[in-house]
Amino acid sequence: MGSIYEAQRAKGPATVLAIATANPSNFTYQTDFPDFYFRSTKSEHKTELKEKFNRICNRSTILKRHTFLNEEIINENPDFCNPMAASLDARQDIMVVEVPKLAKEAASKAIQEWGQPKSKITHLVFTTISGVDAPGYDFQLVKLLGLSPTVQRVMMYHLGCYGGGSVLRVAKDLAENNKDARVLVVCSEINSVSGFKGPTETDFHTLLGQAIFADGAAALIVGADPDTSVERPLFQLYSAGSTILPDSDDMVEGHLRQSGLSISLSKDVAKTISGNIEKCLLEAFKKIGVTDWNSIFWVAHPGGPAILDLVEMTLGLKKEKLIASRKVLSEYGNMSSPTVLFILDEMRRKSMVENKASTGEGFDWGVLLGFGPGLTVETVVLRSVPTI
Repeated sequence: MGSIYEAQRAKGPATVLAIATANPSNFTYQTDFPDFYFRSTKSEHKTELKEKFNRICNRSTILKRHTFLNEEIINENPDFCNPMAASLDARQDIMVVEVPKLAKEAASKAIQEWGQPKSKITHLVFTTISGVDAPGYDFQLVKLLGLSPTVQRVMMYHLGCYGGGSVLRVAKDLAENNKDARVLVVCSEINSVSGFKGPTETDFHTLLGQAIFADGAAALIVGADPDTSVERPLFQLYSAGSTILPDSDDMVEGHLRQSGLSISLSKDVAKTISGNIEKCLLEAFKKIGVTDWNSIFWVAHPGGPAILDLVEMTLGLKKEKLIASRKVLSEYGNMSSPTVLFILDEMRRKSMVENKASTGEGFDWGVLLGFGPGLTVETVVLRSVPTI
């Protein structure tokens, strides 16, 4: 019986075969956003609160963010601005259409880069924190892309910012335990619709959320034993693990309420992550024997600049190690689950320009880190695949 099971499994590790991203066409520069936010929510009379919001936006290190939500949609849905109004139905009506559409844009690009017929896609793994529906967004994406109705689907709702690591962990298991599997991995978020609310004097979390969250989607093709005559392997997924940090249950929370998604962020998030990150790394890299964190490439979720700053300081990282994370935060904001996949794409593109023989900045090993509610840390050990 053992030989039967072995024949059903891949021989080698799961490998990323294509990466693509997508954003809504609408975008706002961070310097303009306070004016937009207070004007569209009819809150311009709250001058002290606007000054506070300006300071939050300035400290975010974000320059630009893409959002589906615009002033026209806000005017059509004035309840979005009222933190107490029951506006979830209207938000859902937008998200159940737009989240799969944005996912389709990223997935279509990934399939095109992969270069193989979409009929070869055997599995779909999809995550979002933007709304919940049935049939799910995975079902809608199968229809939008014209995938086979026999594609095996995993839909993961409401994971939040660590979801980009979670989908890779699940895709790795699927690819390695199902011979010839090709897994379409998708993260799609319309945070601007799910969590947009007007400012209040007492709710700092709402202000912080408005200042950092943005919209985007990312898609990957993952498979083991790539056919290098027609497929181009980028990164091997060597291992993947998930850890709940101690005494952190209420540090990052996302609650779906009648008024939309409410995010709660503790001031101790960065300190808690940085204080536990080396333990996660040592566990992940113990079989490889890596303990020099400057000898690997980094794909770390930029929940905010404070997280990156403290991780950098705690581990003694060189400034260049988190450049890709900082660049994506600057250009796109925090898009929740797709963000680490945007960083992986940035890492790939930057490396192929500067280090033509490697997709990992010239380094063999790397790490992808997702941080989110729990506090949950997803740790994916990557291995760069030579490009020549």
